[in-house]
Amino acid sequence: MSLVDYSTARQKISTPRVLNIQPGLWLAWGVMLLALLAAFAPELFTHFSPTEGVPGAQRLPPQAAYWLGTDQLGRDLYTRIIYGSSQSLSAAVAAVAMGLIGGTTLGVLAGAIGGRTENWLMRLVDVLLSIPSLLLSLSILILLGFGTVHAALAVGIASIASFARLARGEVVRVRRSEFVEAAYGSGGSFWRVLWRHILPNSLTAVIAFAALQFGQAILALSTLSFLGYGTPPPTPEWGLLIAEGRNYLATAWWLTTFPGIVVVAVVLAANRISRQLAGGDA
Repeated sequence: MSLVDYSTARQKISTPRVLNIQPGLWLAWGVMLLALLAAFAPELFTHFSPTEGVPGAQRLPPQAAYWLGTDQLGRDLYTRIIYGSSQSLSAAVAAVAMGLIGGTTLGVLAGAIGGRTENWLMRLVDVLLSIPSLLLSLSILILLGFGTVHAALAVGIASIASFARLARGEVVRVRRSEFVEAAYGSGGSFWRVLWRHILPNSLTAVIAFAALQFGQAILALSTLSFLGYGTPPPTPEWGLLIAEGRNYLATAWWLTTFPGIVVVAVVLAANRISRQLAGGDA
């Protein structure tokens, strides 16, 4: 390699990758950050009450006073969407955390130990994967009872198998690498090699999948709330808002349209961020 070629290659390597980030990725991060900010500090976005209606303001279309209109009880829809982000996103985070911790633990143990332990654990994972996630979530909800916490628990349990299969595959791939065999050959113990070599090189795909699963958890939780198994009224939640407005589609289209747009935007943002974390593109 000539000096000119070396300088060119070095310049490419030293160029900050943030400069090559596409506008769509910036938009995805912006949507996600706004949603999280609304979930943790909704009072920064609105001064209306999410549960108290204004007399005489039932089903008003979008206007200057009510940006996204009002519902059948005179409550500001924009305010209910903002406060609903707290229920939807907190439950989604809890569900993903449960699936990530539980599934990754099972997958890592199965992939690292191997043998009969791997066979038994993966057969359990296969059984869970054979059940549709929505059906499994509904079954768990029927056993535990309805509510936001139980819905998050049900969605989290339903996602454990997917995390476990991915984690096991990544661990098996890394375990067969030459540097892992060299670590064992130099006297490294099982747990030391697992902690210092296998885990750091196996969790990148799992973390990217967690971002993808975050969007799927929002969809699952919204579906459960739409069916009446999630957050009870009058507490606002995105799926519940869509369910409450479905009876007024002909006269108040905004009651379902705007909550639906918010759900789609956040899910697409999570999917886009997941692609970045997976290294698919900038």
